Amino acid sequence: MTTAAVTADGRRTKAKPATMAQALGRALRDSMAEDPTVHVLGEDVGTLGGVFRITDGLAKEFGDDRCTDTPLAEAGILGAAVGMAMYGLRPVVEMQFDAFAYPAFEQLMSHVAKMRNRTGGAMPLPITVRVPYGGGIGGVEHHSDSSEAYYMATPGLHVVTPATVDDAYGLLRESIASDDPVVFLEPKRLYWSKADWSPEAPAAVEPIGKAVVRRPGRSATLITYGPSLPVCMEAAEGWDLEVVDLRSLVPFDDETVAASVRRTGRAVVVHESPGFGGPGGEIAARITERCFHHLEAPVLRVAGFDIPYPPPMLERHHLPGVDRVLDAVARLQWEADS
Repeated sequence: MTTAAVTADGRRTKAKPATMAQALGRALRDSMAEDPTVHVLGEDVGTLGGVFRITDGLAKEFGDDRCTDTPLAEAGILGAAVGMAMYGLRPVVEMQFDAFAYPAFEQLMSHVAKMRNRTGGAMPLPITVRVPYGGGIGGVEHHSDSSEAYYMATPGLHVVTPATVDDAYGLLRESIASDDPVVFLEPKRLYWSKADWSPEAPAAVEPIGKAVVRRPGRSATLITYGPSLPVCMEAAEGWDLEVVDLRSLVPFDDETVAASVRRTGRAVVVHESPGFGGPGGEIAARITERCFHHLEAPVLRVAGFDIPYPPPMLERHHLPGVDRVLDAVARLQWEADS
């Protein structure tokens, strides 16, 4: 099934099934075509087109100097991006896998996150760090981490994670255009998810910092993002549950989240990251501070277990699934209504 879309100059075009991976690749391509200061760099992003083929064709179209293969040295890759940004470029860094990014933490925390503040606003670092993250693909340790809590706890960074094809394109374009550094978390198990989409007339999406209600409901609110959105949407089928897709972890959209919880009176936060010290604790605290007198039950969390990522054969037990989400909904003190 295809749908019609209208380009900026008024031409009608067909929206066809496209994957999130294709939308991300098109976002990079369009950003590079429109702005010659946009450069892509990372391990195997050139000739190979990246492990997940997101950058496929960019080196051929724009040359090796703008889509550059780097050594296997994440600290060096991000350090080079810092220098590029200081001299007026807009580097887009690809980290092959979530846990591969850890060697670059010193550059990220000491320089990327702090340079604008350190220089009194005189030197922004418009760097986008693309990080494939999360599980669900049968990957081993160092290939399936959900490390968003580390980035959220680092002032000076924007942290963004799309869950739909439209958002993959729109949020990546906005991230690259931003003068603030953005950690762009890509849920790798959604790379092959599909939706009707037109690269010639991509749909406008809400900006960074804005959450979206993906499904209205009145009984309870499921608050989630990235790879857990499809899980929550499936869990809500047949139930009167509202689903909020955060999209942006920093800045955080308190207004949309609080408005939803005030309507429903109950909330469950769902994410793959471990529960202890994870994003759900911060989100639950923000909800409690803003919605205390509207809550009919404590805010609950459904998260990954507090363990290193398990072997592929066990990850289905580790990742939040529909049953665990509905178990949490069942524990929202419904007996108090009677």
